[in-house]
Amino acid sequence: MVQPSKVVAITGASGYVGSRLLRQLEEEDLEKLVGIDTRPPPLPIHNIAVYRRDVEGSIEDILRRHRVTTLVHLAFSKQLGRYRREIRELREQNRKLLDRVLESSLRAGVSQIIYLSSHTVYGARWDNPVPLTERAPLLVSPEFPYGYDNFLADQTLDTFAEENQQVKVAVLRCSQVLGPGANSDLFNLFLQSRPMGIRGFDPPFQFFHEDDLARVLTIFIKQELSGVFNVAGNGVAFLREVAEMISGRIIRLPKFLAYPLVNLSWALGLQRSKTTADLDVLRYPTLLSTGKLEQATGYRPRYNSLETVTAFVNSVLP
Repeated sequence: MVQPSKVVAITGASGYVGSRLLRQLEEEDLEKLVGIDTRPPPLPIHNIAVYRRDVEGSIEDILRRHRVTTLVHLAFSKQLGRYRREIRELREQNRKLLDRVLESSLRAGVSQIIYLSSHTVYGARWDNPVPLTERAPLLVSPEFPYGYDNFLADQTLDTFAEENQQVKVAVLRCSQVLGPGANSDLFNLFLQSRPMGIRGFDPPFQFFHEDDLARVLTIFIKQELSGVFNVAGNGVAFLREVAEMISGRIIRLPKFLAYPLVNLSWALGLQRSKTTADLDVLRYPTLLSTGKLEQATGYRPRYNSLETVTAFVNSVLP
């Protein structure tokens, strides 16, 4: 059982994962929850102090006031920049968010920091081992902003943990999170009237259910775990299976045509859901080993990857 003296703060508390985690933690024996976001919580939560604040500035005063013991950092911009300048600006924004949160936590005496990272830090490459363990090199391309920004965060947290060993730092490299609470923006790689694929490829993907993620995060908070962990659902869902749930058909293009077409449509502003790095994901998916997570927590997901996709699709399609 969680010690009653534990106070948990969540940045990005009103977002998809943050709001689901708050509902899970509401059932735990905590002294206090602290939600920090520019938006109000989507649902009422008991025993919570809510702050409408951008964490790009210091939050040391909030953490001190409530004597926060654990901070879960979920505030992260997934917005895609159209030009390199915009990509750099968004990257700098995410870097500042993390730096300010780490500085504030250290000064306020927070004893545990949990960061939700992404499986995309490993990169989509033809020679990726299957499955990838936490010891695999991080080879994501800078042309894939979401994965590369998380890679930079991973490096920052590694340095922070080395220099501040009194703070327990946990990094969860998680596969795509889905479930009934997700919106279609989180699934824009597939959720279209005619999903795109690369001819000759039917890649497998891992997904993690939103409820399973909330439970795993709660275990990390309870047990004050630290280290780097892969997080993914059991089994896989193939692109063909996902497409059949959505529309029953995939537009399969040869790679010599798909890449220029995506580049051109992006440059002309015709679409903002795909880059050529997304096409690499459709050719070389990243499959994670979760043995370390299971050994440390004993947790086994209640939903496999295919069940997770099914739950999501059933919630967003008529």
